[in-house]
Amino acid sequence: MADQKQAGNEFERQTTGERTGLFAEFWDFLKHNKKWWLGPIVVVLLLVAALVLLGGTAAAPFIYTLF
Repeated sequence: MADQKQAGNEFERQTTGERTGLFAEFWDFLKHNKKWWLGPIVVVLLLVAALVLLGGTAAAPFIYTLF
């Protein structure tokens, strides 16, 4: 019973704390779990997403000359 009360107090303390953003949460995850190999994967996915988004705009002719 004491463990459940301790867990409840920890949960309440976390909910009243300061909210962090998505990138801060991801950075903390990488730091604490030592998953550094996820960093380059996320960066490449973001770059591909940016290319896809820019491919539908007026910047498309400039992007196509890169390839």
